[in-house]
Amino acid sequence: MIGIIGGSGIYDIEGLTDIKWKAISSPFGTPSDALLYGKLNGQQLVFLPRHGRGHKLSPGEINYRANIDALKRAGVTDILSVSAVGSLKESLKPGTFVIVDQYIDRTVQRERSFFGKGCVAHVSMAYPTCRRLSHLIHEVSRQAGIETVPGGTYLAMEGPQFSTHAESEMYRSWNCDVIGMTNIPEAKLAREAEMCYASIAMVTDYDCWHPEHDQVTVQQIIRILTENASKAQKLVKEVVLPVDSDSSASSCSCRFALENAIITSPENRDPDKIRQLDAVAGRVLKKG
Repeated sequence: MIGIIGGSGIYDIEGLTDIKWKAISSPFGTPSDALLYGKLNGQQLVFLPRHGRGHKLSPGEINYRANIDALKRAGVTDILSVSAVGSLKESLKPGTFVIVDQYIDRTVQRERSFFGKGCVAHVSMAYPTCRRLSHLIHEVSRQAGIETVPGGTYLAMEGPQFSTHAESEMYRSWNCDVIGMTNIPEAKLAREAEMCYASIAMVTDYDCWHPEHDQVTVQQIIRILTENASKAQKLVKEVVLPVDSDSSASSCSCRFALENAIITSPENRDPDKIRQLDAVAGRVLKKG
């Protein structure tokens, strides 16, 4: 089942039928909001507003672990993340959609893992988004006439303040493509939960490095988000059926990320921690 995480500007999904908001409890705390269940083009999906309805949570206040855990409990297998970003390259103009495939993590105060004391695991993040899902989204967008850029490095900053000019120039020197505040630790947690995760980053501004756009404002971002909203909604509608009918999904490597990742021996695992991990890691923990 497809899960959509909507960021700034994407607070619901147009065209949903049979809709129902349902609160999902998580042992990792309170998710950003209840989950919106519905059907789009006849396909079941679940939507979660990342910042909560009304945009109540800043990036650093989001309980990313609870969000991913709740989606996993809801039966979601494939996550499509939609978020607003700043551009670090002249060629990526405001209004561009980038299908992110790499991250640099500059966040400093977020819970990055479901695992820890009582049950330790190390998952591979060499390729942090699902290549199968990302490729499928790009193909669908191309066929639908929605221009997207396949691949790009996302610099994840803590926020909620925007970058200084020096920081923006440093990130450009690292060859980063876009900058945002929410895809990390979201992508890392989705991998730990053995869920396929793809990110569509909607460029709203040039950050502050650009000599003609050196003051990023919320008003500017909202204007571009509003212009992009219909395009993002169209892309979501177009991608639901191809993702749902993808016969190769069940064998995707994302679904087996924990296969050899848990290092704590069964006899030394904390029972309370194991109970907490029942949804995200139940497949491998049941093996003992």
